[in-house]
Amino acid sequence: MTPLHAHTTEPLPGHPHIVHTKGVCGGRARIRGSRISVRAIAELLLRGEPFEEIVATYHHVEPAALQDAIGYFLDHRSEIEAEIEANQLDKVLDRVGATLDSGGVIRFRESSG
Repeated sequence: MTPLHAHTTEPLPGHPHIVHTKGVCGGRARIRGSRISVRAIAELLLRGEPFEEIVATYHHVEPAALQDAIGYFLDHRSEIEAEIEANQLDKVLDRVGATLDSGGVIRFRESSG
């Protein structure tokens, strides 16, 4: 699913700190001036991380920008949840042709070519 504003570097309407830029973070929603995706902030929020901890983790980012990322997530929940789903480890491993062995080592399948 391609976001409506997939290739803009201008802030999105209603979300002055959020941009989509082709070639940066896969063109996904991110905090302007950073490579911090809205998905990363949403994942912390969904794990129950308090806002104060998110601010402490991203101390170099304005709290208003982090609040805007949360607002974008809430306004575009299906888009961000689809990104979260697509980036789960098992899905990524399957996409790149790899497995995770019992020792936690990623193994790539032999190519047949």
